[in-house]
Amino acid sequence: MPNQPLTSRIEDAAAMLRKAQKVAILTGAGVSKESGVPTFRDALEGYWQNYNPEDLATPAAFKRNPRLVWEWYESRRSRVGSVQPNPGHVAIAEIERLLPEVLVITQNVDGLHRRAGSREVIELHGDITQHKCFDDCKGNPTLIDLDSFVWDKSNPPPYCPHCHSAYVRPNVVWFTEALPPDALHRALDFVSRCEVILVVGTSGVVQPAASLPYQAKRYGGAKVIDVNPIPDEITSIADVFLQGRSGEVLPEMVRLLRA
Repeated sequence: MPNQPLTSRIEDAAAMLRKAQKVAILTGAGVSKESGVPTFRDALEGYWQNYNPEDLATPAAFKRNPRLVWEWYESRRSRVGSVQPNPGHVAIAEIERLLPEVLVITQNVDGLHRRAGSREVIELHGDITQHKCFDDCKGNPTLIDLDSFVWDKSNPPPYCPHCHSAYVRPNVVWFTEALPPDALHRALDFVSRCEVILVVGTSGVVQPAASLPYQAKRYGGAKVIDVNPIPDEITSIADVFLQGRSGEVLPEMVRLLRA
């Protein structure tokens, strides 16, 4: 009921979760924003404000100016490294421990879910804290530890230490690139079988991640719980809409699950 008090709706959501054997949790930029991680477009500030995403976040942009793209992502990686998981991240990790089977599916690339203690995480758009070979010469992804070989840090990016022909790049999904097939397949398979999908801090417009709650509801008959400070694209199909910040709503949900 839309006119129910928030506390009552959180109780309803907790009851749904308590009954479920399989729960999917889909998170977006709003969760990380509560930790101080700017959204992609919000991060285009200062020196970077005159650039478009196409200048910084496509394979073509990297080929055109690898150093520019490298420096942009290193500045973002440094920003991510300076923040900590917030109570929303911590609550999601606790939900994972309290319920029989939970899979966290995130559009975020900051690694904060794992740092908060989540164990089962699909990072649909990659991990900005990691690097890989541009050509994935040893398989997709060919992860590269920058500390494992010598390279000229004054002249980034380095070449892949395996193939010596392709540059090292951030392990993220850029515009025009497809999501990792294994990750997407696993996410689709799980949401089609889950009983509840908890959607947190996402606008519900970035595809294909935005389709996951619809898949869950259509194919598995899952209940949809939407947590966001403002109504979003998922709100219209949500069985429960919890208007608020994840760091405020989810800890209360955890408290009820423990009771």
